[in-house]
Amino acid sequence: MVDTGPEAFAPGQEPPPMPRLALYAFVVCVLAVAAAVVSFVQGSWLGIVWVLLAGVASNMAWYYVRKAKAGRGTPVRG
Repeated sequence: MVDTGPEAFAPGQEPPPMPRLALYAFVVCVLAVAAAVVSFVQGSWLGIVWVLLAGVASNMAWYYVRKAKAGRGTPVRG
């Protein structure tokens, strides 16, 4: 098994990419915002549901990014 702890990366190396679940949640958030804009432009109140979905997806993305940072041992501020 490969060690992926904080000491597995040299100080000069780039940090690992964003976790996959955070990336998926971010994509869902962007698509939900786009759907909300389209709904409101067409005069539909269904856009409210898309706004709520965007909020949930945004919180999920934020959670998974912070969880990944905490797992790597880097300080999490905010």
